[in-house]
Amino acid sequence: MPRILLIDDDVVLTEMLVDFLGQEGFTVDVRRDGVTGLEALSDRGAWPDLVVLDVMMPQLDGFEVLAKLHGMSPFPPVLMLTARGDEADRIAGLEQGADDYLAKPFNPRELVARLRIMLRRRPQHTSERGEVMTIGSLHMDCARLAAQIHGVGLSLTAAEFRVLDCLVRHVGRVVSRSDLTEYALGRKLELYDRSVDTHVSNVRRKIGRCADFDMEIRGVRGAGYQLTPPNAA
Repeated sequence: MPRILLIDDDVVLTEMLVDFLGQEGFTVDVRRDGVTGLEALSDRGAWPDLVVLDVMMPQLDGFEVLAKLHGMSPFPPVLMLTARGDEADRIAGLEQGADDYLAKPFNPRELVARLRIMLRRRPQHTSERGEVMTIGSLHMDCARLAAQIHGVGLSLTAAEFRVLDCLVRHVGRVVSRSDLTEYALGRKLELYDRSVDTHVSNVRRKIGRCADFDMEIRGVRGAGYQLTPPNAA
């Protein structure tokens, strides 16, 4: 049974989700503040498959927990719960490394769908998922979701890795925002959804720290994104 760590101070919501997710085949561990949430993550013997993290919490808010979580290695995928209509929280969560978000109030069936998508996107121990790709100075290990440029690790989240993975597999060609969203996040692109753009921006920022990178992620207005071939940047 997939293990979910739910960090949220809303008692009514968490009790409902424990029951609902239990019926859907998940094991749920609840922590109602950021401090105890991080304490739960310190136990590698009970390491969760996914973390569901609320933004507004006592002691440490969701952004502070996310920052500390990404200091751990490895770290599980994170879905953030944000206030409905608060675009700033959603963008901030994605910029700080959350894999996806869901606005409150939400239908618990949508949460289950998002969680199952995230579980399916984890690397599987098969020959296909164990693929290693090298293009120019970029080396990607798909089993470990690890990427390096000139031997320097990029420290990508799972969603960021899949964005780069998709662009590498279509190097030199334009990938639409819709196709990139489906590949990286496992869901359809929604109206006004800028999640994939934020993930692309994060990848650009991280590869920009590496000297002599011989490719570039270009935005093509009205079309999508393109990774230039080596030495064409």
